[in-house]
Amino acid sequence: MPASALTIIYFVVIIALFYLMLFLPERKRKKSYANMLSNLKVNDEIVTKGGIIGKIVNLQPDFVIIQTGPDKVKIKFSKDGIASVINQKTTESK
Repeated sequence: MPASALTIIYFVVIIALFYLMLFLPERKRKKSYANMLSNLKVNDEIVTKGGIIGKIVNLQPDFVIIQTGPDKVKIKFSKDGIASVINQKTTESK
């Protein structure tokens, strides 16, 4: 096998590993983030990307209004500004 063919094979293997290590986990992370945003409910406690912790009091298609702090301040955020859900409150009657 010529050296140039071996070089091409190594290059293709490196590209395949790069794809498997970087792009597939990122796609999985984006899918789970979109799933988290679509499952938001009123009374869920969230953390924003800026570090603000609050409880959702109103959901809109592109925005969320959260209540935070002892003064119960309400802040409107884009849904893309939510980093994670701390705990999800269920609204089941017992």
